[in-house]
Amino acid sequence: MKRFWAVAQAREGADGWEVALDGRPLRTPERALLLLPTGALAEAIAEEWRAVEGEVRPNALPLTGLGNAAVDLVAGDRAGFAAGLARYAASDLTCYRADNPAGLVARQAAVWEPVLKGVEARHGLLFQRTAGVMHVPQPEETLTAIERLFAERSPFELAALQPIVSLSGSAVLALAHLDGALTSEEAFAAGALDEDWQAEQWGEDGEAAAVRARRCSEFASAARFLALSR
Repeated sequence: MKRFWAVAQAREGADGWEVALDGRPLRTPERALLLLPTGALAEAIAEEWRAVEGEVRPNALPLTGLGNAAVDLVAGDRAGFAAGLARYAASDLTCYRADNPAGLVARQAAVWEPVLKGVEARHGLLFQRTAGVMHVPQPEETLTAIERLFAERSPFELAALQPIVSLSGSAVLALAHLDGALTSEEAFAAGALDEDWQAEQWGEDGEAAAVRARRCSEFASAARFLALSR
């Protein structure tokens, strides 16, 4: 599809904020109205559409895509999405530490342990830590509490949290970001700690760098969507 509109604008309606192209409101792929929770998010999505030149490329509209997901996918199954995010806590990245080399062990402890302790303290949780890759069960009370924490979030917050959790491999890092204990940049760096360590030791090829850049961009868009939705 090529650009067919002259004006993209955010506007407030009776049921929420929307984005209109030449006066016609955006609809999701399922043909629902793209109703948004805040004017700031609507304006940011309108800006995405203003920036389109020539063909419409979905990867250039990340906020729109997350909004579509919130309306079409998450809103009808908040509990299911919350449960899916909470499952990451059962084998959370921050709980599985290296046993060597010493430098990596120290870096994981310095970056992950304060975050993990902070989440435990703020939410009354307890996580089991281990060295190596053998699975260690987490307390059922912890997993249930994390699922409840996610279930309290709006469909728009959950839509943003899905890439944040999946890209980092960590429900803990996502909760720390939600709590304001980590910036989005800090949360992404914490999730990429192991691969960054390896790149420092052995060098990073161009393809790996390009993949990391795409993941970083996707993570940043999700974090921005989360902030604008609240």
